[in-house]
Amino acid sequence: MTGPRKERVSDLIQEEVARLLQTSMHDARLKFVTVTAVSMTSDLRHACIHVSTLAEGEARQETMRALESARGFIRKRLASSLRLRFTPDIAFEFDTSIERGARIEQLLEEILPPENADPGRRPDEE
Repeated sequence: MTGPRKERVSDLIQEEVARLLQTSMHDARLKFVTVTAVSMTSDLRHACIHVSTLAEGEARQETMRALESARGFIRKRLASSLRLRFTPDIAFEFDTSIERGARIEQLLEEILPPENADPGRRPDEE
């Protein structure tokens, strides 16, 4: 199944999980978690919740462990709030798109001349 229903369910899950993380989770490891997207299987039985956090290294791994341990609680809350025939199994995946975007921006800054440089001058002319 593709289309509007799948998108609506994904959006509802994203909103509800984000709300749960802000209001119902009292684990300090989940304090700065952002739900960036939700991807669903076509039968709506499985949801992959993409998350991002400011934490790095070991703190990021702790955040992912905290999400995994809260998975049952979150799924149960989704079941009561979503009113679907089947509550999807959920999994969490760290979203690296923000890091990739920052890396691309850094690379572009390295190869493009600064805005205040002489536009007629090539970078290899010195």
